[in-house]
Amino acid sequence: MHIPFKKKSLIRALTVPALLGLAACDSATVTDITNSLNNGEEVDVNISTNDDGNIVVSTQPGDGDATTDAAGGVFAMTNILDNNTIVAYSRGSDGTLSLVGEYETGGNGGDFDGAEGLDPLISAYSLINTPDNNYLLAVNAGSNNISVMQINADMSLEVVDIESSAGVGPNSLTYNDGLVYVSNIDADGEFAGEPDQEGSIYGYTFSNGDLTPIAGSRRDLPNRPAAVRFTPDGSSLLVTSINAGSSALASNNDDSILSFNIGDDGVATSDYPVSGATSTPRGNPEGRNLPSAIGFEVVERSNGTFAVVTEAREFRSEGEPPIFPGLQTGSVSVYRVGNDGSLVGSQLDLLAGQSPTVGQRTACWIVFSPDGEFFWVSNALDASISTYRFTDASGNIELVEELAAIGNQPTSPDPATAFATTDGWIDLDISDDGEYIYQLFGLSGAVGVYRVGLGGSLELVEIVSGDLPEENTQGIIAF
Repeated sequence: MHIPFKKKSLIRALTVPALLGLAACDSATVTDITNSLNNGEEVDVNISTNDDGNIVVSTQPGDGDATTDAAGGVFAMTNILDNNTIVAYSRGSDGTLSLVGEYETGGNGGDFDGAEGLDPLISAYSLINTPDNNYLLAVNAGSNNISVMQINADMSLEVVDIESSAGVGPNSLTYNDGLVYVSNIDADGEFAGEPDQEGSIYGYTFSNGDLTPIAGSRRDLPNRPAAVRFTPDGSSLLVTSINAGSSALASNNDDSILSFNIGDDGVATSDYPVSGATSTPRGNPEGRNLPSAIGFEVVERSNGTFAVVTEAREFRSEGEPPIFPGLQTGSVSVYRVGNDGSLVGSQLDLLAGQSPTVGQRTACWIVFSPDGEFFWVSNALDASISTYRFTDASGNIELVEELAAIGNQPTSPDPATAFATTDGWIDLDISDDGEYIYQLFGLSGAVGVYRVGLGGSLELVEIVSGDLPEENTQGIIAF
């Protein structure tokens, strides 16, 4: 049994033999614990060190319910500017949430989207968990660092490491087999708004809660990143960009998704992306707004690997910055990812609504069912979730249900009124068993719980409110 004696920790006592190793520390205490276990009682064991450096063992009756009844956990990031925190919930087998507590990350939140209060980092995956659900990683966009937090059995959190992001405004994280990468909003430290942002990525090794920077892993980007994801085998790192094609970009880059090949040392094999693609170039004859690609997932199908990308359609067709009344219907595009990191469009600009101008705007976040068949996209401004699915093994998809779930939507084309009336649905995640989706309400400080039904349908279970700030939140994970 690994026991981190450096810090106070809580160990769930399951067997007598596991406890006998502590006898040298405090035999009387271990005897009490043994007697309690023999009587069928659950015991919590607290291990700490005193001022002299000696080990101190203390016990208390186990509460049992918080651990044994929890099917999993759900965590949402407050992104509070002067003291970022994570709100933790335990998840019942019926999907419902019970508040565990609020835990400081040790860093500051950030706002890089004009103080609208909605989607302040314009990103996905600002909060992630490791596949074993033992650790949570969070960006601190206002202090330019990353926090690693241990997830305890009762879903409480404890900071175990904080590292610099090696850039300005970290906003997205990805993990694969002991390797972590972060994207930073800006590279030069002069924040002048999203149209002319050019960011960076940076890598780390990760082991038992320790995040170690990889020397020489930073790569500058030709545009502002929104999300980073590895391919399943870890050989490529993909980055989506919200301002691809912006007329203010010094790089004049049109690629809404980029790829880097990653070597065995965890470092990108070249200084520049090996491939890039977009569903809609600047100046397209259809007058379609540019993709403004944000959340995406990379999935393996029987005949290849595909990146499925959400597109908010905000920047105008000639690359000018967004104007609220001119937002168009969001979309989803699919790209085949080659073994060499190449990106080739498979199905592009599948609308999230009835027409290019009538439907769900700002499609920004995505989550897949565990079997990779169905996926759901949340539409921020219109406070809705749309259901999609793959139709074949070749990467073709279809919109199954435009409004699988819906909240309070904007009631006016006026920006101030619109933002004051919408729930602003942003990040979402799905439980490991695929039975429940958890939707973060970015403008009403709540989490919506939805049961997944046949054909990807969604049924509201509950809305949990009162634990999060009403705005400026970013990031949610569930397992």
